Amino acid sequence: MTCPGKQSFQAALIFLSVAQLTAGLKCVCQLCTNHTCETSADGACWNSVMLIDGKEETVKSCLSPSEMKGQVFCYSSRNVSKRNCCFTDFCNNETLHLYPERPLEEPGWSRLQLAVVILVPSCLLCMGILLGVCVVQGHHCAYSRAHKQDPEEPLDDQMLMSPDKCLKDLIYDMSTSGSGSGLPLLVQRTIARTIVLQETIGKGRFGEVWRGKWRGEDVAVKIFSSRDERSWFREAEIYQTIMLRHENILGFIAADNKDNGSWTQLWLVSEYHEHGSLYDYLNRYTVSMEGMIVLALSISSGLAHLHMEIIGTQGKPAIAHRDLKSKNVLVKKNGTAVIADLGLAVKHNSSTNTIDIPANHRVGTKRYMAPEILDETINMNSFESFKRADIYSLGLVFWELARRCSVRGLHEDFQLPYYDLVPSDPSIEDMRKVVCDQKLRPSIPNQWQSCEAMRVMGKLMRECWYANSAARLTALRVKKTVSQLSVIKDVKE
Repeated sequence: MTCPGKQSFQAALIFLSVAQLTAGLKCVCQLCTNHTCETSADGACWNSVMLIDGKEETVKSCLSPSEMKGQVFCYSSRNVSKRNCCFTDFCNNETLHLYPERPLEEPGWSRLQLAVVILVPSCLLCMGILLGVCVVQGHHCAYSRAHKQDPEEPLDDQMLMSPDKCLKDLIYDMSTSGSGSGLPLLVQRTIARTIVLQETIGKGRFGEVWRGKWRGEDVAVKIFSSRDERSWFREAEIYQTIMLRHENILGFIAADNKDNGSWTQLWLVSEYHEHGSLYDYLNRYTVSMEGMIVLALSISSGLAHLHMEIIGTQGKPAIAHRDLKSKNVLVKKNGTAVIADLGLAVKHNSSTNTIDIPANHRVGTKRYMAPEILDETINMNSFESFKRADIYSLGLVFWELARRCSVRGLHEDFQLPYYDLVPSDPSIEDMRKVVCDQKLRPSIPNQWQSCEAMRVMGKLMRECWYANSAARLTALRVKKTVSQLSVIKDVKE
């Protein structure tokens, strides 16, 4: 029979164990108030030292459970960084070093002085020969590695961040080696924290877009407000999907969260395109017939790549955009376009036939919503439903584009879809009445019928706008039809 004192002692031990498991984890944090931060029990304390501009810089902070999922923060990179994750209170209260100090060896040559005097010339000669051979062989190996990099071999952080690398080199390296899912987290953070912001180039409901400089090159920095953390996390996650990179999808560079203890900035760094959005571009300029076809082809190519599933060990899931509009398409310097803003995108897992819908308070843009979304008849369990809704929005973007195409010197003013049927900031009810109840669509000018390319574009729009979503074209079919336009020889201008 157990005595009452022993039972009380065991109960106290159990209580302390449970309390320790449920209590938050306290860690040392350099940038936090009182130099202390706290994370949940399944988080970790993080201690890191990184080589920046030849100097060791240490970082101590907390890792949230979501940051622990990828486990990237807990791996070290040879000669570049040393990282350590630990799981007890203040366990990161130690200073790491990349190169540990070596104890000085005590002199031990006092009894061998005579032998040293005799053997020094011979040893120096032998060492000189060996050193010369090693140096030559080392240079040869380094040259071979630099010029014969195996595309399947992952690149380490030191090679990626070499001073002579430009953004195009970095993006190319990560597109052709490893998983193709983006730069390592440490490299992303290093890039983001060495960017100098230059000017604001846009504002939206998510926050602001800035033009920044990295190693003399322009980059775009999308800064999310802290209340929109889910959109930032989702967009960064989608951009780093394996095999997503495409010439008509905005080139993602880095994501980082900057916390100074009182407020948090959420950064998304991407390629910079000076023409801005298609909305801005069409407001400023008209486009030629050839320019319209190039823009339409690149937009449909980007959407077809998003919608396409790539099967294989390095495959890509099918992705639906869910907020396609002229403000979310950017125009490149060469006249092509890229699709941007993937914060509302959904991924389809074909093996389980499930849809990864983000927990996000944002909804798509009402003016571009498909009829089945407006009247809430969309089948949320079918991924095809989301792809078909994207096609409806694509038809509206094509309508905006075609209106600004100059044919025989004639063109329309830029307008948003349904500009003559709904207010400037329409409600869902406003759009439902026009699109679902009255079944109206943007008007197609009669003069488009006199030009083959414009006639085909008008037909494409109508086939993207069908009320019956199953009757709409696929993105691949739209792409093929537009690509055929570019080889039409009898375009009447």
